[in-house]
Amino acid sequence: MDKHSPHDMPRFHNLGDLIDRSRDLDKPALLDLGGEQPPRTVSYRALDAAAAGVATAIARRGYARGERVAIVSANRAEFLAAYCGIMRAGLVAVPVNFKFPRAMIEYVLRDCDAHLVFCDPPRRKELPAGLPLVEFGGTGADGFDAFLAPGPFETVRPQPGEAAMFLYTSGSTGRPKGVVLSHQSHIWVAETRTAGKDWSDQRILVAAPLYHMNALALAKFASVAHATVILQPQFNARDYIEAIARYRATWLTAVPPMMAMMLRETDLLERTDLSSVQNLRMGSAPVSQSLMDQLRCTFPNASILNAYGTTEAGPIVFGPHPNGVAQPASSVGYPHPQVRLRLARGDDALEGVLQMKAPALMNGYHKLPELTREVMTEDGYYITGDIFRRDEYGFHYFVGRVDDMFVSGGENIYPSEVERMLERHPAVEQASVIGVADEIKGAKPVAFVVLKHGQHATEQEIIAHALALAPAYEHPRRVWFLPELPLAGTNKIDRKALEAIAAGELTSAQA
Repeated sequence: MDKHSPHDMPRFHNLGDLIDRSRDLDKPALLDLGGEQPPRTVSYRALDAAAAGVATAIARRGYARGERVAIVSANRAEFLAAYCGIMRAGLVAVPVNFKFPRAMIEYVLRDCDAHLVFCDPPRRKELPAGLPLVEFGGTGADGFDAFLAPGPFETVRPQPGEAAMFLYTSGSTGRPKGVVLSHQSHIWVAETRTAGKDWSDQRILVAAPLYHMNALALAKFASVAHATVILQPQFNARDYIEAIARYRATWLTAVPPMMAMMLRETDLLERTDLSSVQNLRMGSAPVSQSLMDQLRCTFPNASILNAYGTTEAGPIVFGPHPNGVAQPASSVGYPHPQVRLRLARGDDALEGVLQMKAPALMNGYHKLPELTREVMTEDGYYITGDIFRRDEYGFHYFVGRVDDMFVSGGENIYPSEVERMLERHPAVEQASVIGVADEIKGAKPVAFVVLKHGQHATEQEIIAHALALAPAYEHPRRVWFLPELPLAGTNKIDRKALEAIAAGELTSAQA
């Protein structure tokens, strides 16, 4: 057992201040593998000082408690220092998906009422003019080092339920929506994950983007555990494999497509020592039995689990069976003892839409009270919109979405959003988007398009249009032109018929 048990470990109050200063502060908190700069080691002492420097600078510039400060950057040490410093000062951190098109980044910054934004050099040009910014790695007056105000800072103690961060997630509304999360909600996540065991010897490889809840939550887990994060700027399969061996990573976390891409690097895997890996956690997409079997061969010393979580209710939903029953590979686990779950609106009591009540539950959606009410039951359960089934042992299995949403490479894709974007092309009269199976991504979008009378467009022109207006993962990988879209008996587009057409086209292309 860890000598720092949950009963005697320090009581954390602010989500930006999760460092136990009674422990070795010269231990590496981060091994930053660099983007535009060489790899570097950042100690807990240095990370703590940088976060305090951000908080002091924010306070001196007169920003008010509760105001929002955004971060638009690839993974790097300064990202986490800024993220923690913003919250220490009593402001709200807003990590933004830098893969969004410029217009969508601007929408998020405007929607959250950002008063200041931290960015890395490549993202500076994506920011709207007139918004105060601090550039990571910049050498000018608006550079990160120039912004820092050295010295200690007395961390703000938040009120119960006070917002700590907004995480923007795409949804059926057509625009990203800000999920408001409190300090207490994700302190609970970090402390619960570390309870009962000493994880301080873990070296956790993080390549998923820090604007996602999973990567952020893992970084906070590492801080509470006093472990070390190996931080990659972004995922690259060969770099990922080499980092495991070079830094003796013990903990991997990824979406299944990342693992599938890694497994294709057979030559590198064969000559690389991966024996250090003890834990492998996946989430955000289904895991096939084939992928699980390959991973078990590749990482024979590791505990491998598929997990489930939502931005709205946190990453702790399921866990091990209380009676020690082995978790089936296709299951996401047994309900966590501090999370209440129920399956609703299903014809069978063992299958339905997952509803949950957890300490990590969001405050609500920013500026969207009606949508918040739509996803919350009167008795306080969050309606996930995900269909699950439960077996006789209580293990849960993800079945699919209630609507037509599908997951591609860990990213949620809503067909209606892509369709509206495609229909902005001057030659397009109507578009319908479906997901088709893909070995790497799990699923990928394809589109059916009806052109306006007398208009002409090629498949590549439609794809280029999509790449210019939406995140790259949303662009249709194939586009087929039809004189009209098939309709079902309800006069809605018959997606089953489109799936059959797509299957036939793809089979013919492979023949």
